[in-house]
This record gives sequence, structure tokens and C-alpha cells, in this order.
Amino acid sequence: MQSNIAKAIHLHHQPVALMLTETPPEKAMGFAEGKWGCVMFLLANAARGKTAVLSRDNFGCWGGGVGLGFGNRYQDFPGGEECFLRFLSSGNKDWEKGRAVGEMLAEKAGRNFADSFLEGEGYVKNPKLTRQWLDELPITDVSPKSVVFTPLAEIDQDAQQPEAVIFFVDADQLSALVVLANYSREGRENVVIPWSAACQNIGILPYEEGRSEHPRAVVGLTDLSARKYVRKLLGKQYLSFTMPWQLFMEMEADVPGSFLERHTWQSLQE
Repeated sequence: MQSNIAKAIHLHHQPVALMLTETPPEKAMGFAEGKWGCVMFLLANAARGKTAVLSRDNFGCWGGGVGLGFGNRYQDFPGGEECFLRFLSSGNKDWEKGRAVGEMLAEKAGRNFADSFLEGEGYVKNPKLTRQWLDELPITDVSPKSVVFTPLAEIDQDAQQPEAVIFFVDADQLSALVVLANYSREGRENVVIPWSAACQNIGILPYEEGRSEHPRAVVGLTDLSARKYVRKLLGKQYLSFTMPWQLFMEMEADVPGSFLERHTWQSLQE
């Protein structure tokens, strides 16, 4: 499938379809079972023309397992949820269990992870606020066993329906997509920027939007850790813009006759 939107906004990287399936493609990128990896690394490769597959056995990291819809994988974090709440915020060095787990990680894990585990990533002020964030996260357990990232151009829209379509966009392109998402809709909040892991902003949060009557687009890749992993593949200027399938098809149909054919937008492309 070719995208009218991608052509109109001169998208640099390929649009990516996120598929849920019981029969993943045989020849696809992926992580070895149990091997750590960032989901966004595979998504970035899909935007460069490759296909990637992830499952309950090879989702890369705990946040990635949550983000793709494989249940609450934070329960599997070293030391469990209690340690994760401190890892994301102020660290585990100030309580006995956290220090014990941290000493084990210092021997088995990388230096950066062990340091972040003890000192905290500092993304949330304290564990109490992290707990509130986690309780509000729409943790999902999808029934299909695999999530596939594949270039949209390889999708037959008559035979396949993705869960969502993901664009990587710069500031001008993001601005255009925000306008287009609101173009034929009531209201003014048809795009959201939730604070979450980058993989959750292309997975479970768009899944949740897709189940609503009027799904909204989700802006992501505001996750600093994920940006570090994908900037060499994509460039440092990009954010993700994820559209549940229903919204994507609405926006595709709205391109003709819209501002994307007018001189203001076209002048920004010169």
C-alpha cells in the first residue's frame, strides 16, 4: 500500500505498519530469545525497509514487552516492580533489597544499567509518582503471539489490516500531521503526546486509542533512552507519529483538497 500522506509530506523514512499475527514471517529481523534489545531499534530498521518480528519470547526488554502488549513484564524486572519503580525515579541504593539486587547486577549486567538501577534514571521524581504512572498505563495482553513491523508498501490493504501505522517525522511534518488529524474531526485534541516509553507510544497506547469510537494519533519517541538507540539509524530530528488504522484511513482520504495541496505547506517544502 502506498500512502497519500507520506507522499504529500515528503516523508524521508518509510511508513511502518504494526501487525498483530499468529503467523509471523519467516525471514525477518528479531532478537534472540532472552537477549536484551530496544524495540525501537527494530522499528527504525523497518522504516529503512526491513521487516522485524517480536514475540513473548523475544521482546527485548521489560518495557518493550509491556509496550507491545505482552502483559505486565515489569513483574520480571530485577527485584520486581518495587525495584522498577525506583529504577525509573530515584534509584535503589537507599533500601536493602535494592542494594542487594544492585550488587548482583554489578557482576552480571552492564555498567550503565547497574548504575541506573542504583542511582535511578531520574525520569520521575519519586517511586510514588512512578506507581501512579504504572497504574494508569493501559497494560494489555494481546492474543496474537507476534508483533510485526513491516514497511507499509508491502501491505495488501484488501487482505491485511494493521493495528497502526507509524511515521517518523520532523517538526514541519509533525505540524502537518497534527493539522490533518484535526482536519475533518470535531474538537481540537485528536493528537496526544503521553509521557511513556517510546515502544508504548507506538504499541499499547495506540491499541487503546484504536478501541475507542474516535481514535487519536499518538506522538512519541520523546523517550530519551530510545532516542539514543535510534538516532544513528534515523537521524536526531525525528519523532514518531502513530495512527490507529481507522484514523490513518480517515487521514489518507482527507489529503485531496486539504492544505497539503496549498501554497503555505508547499512553501515549507522548498
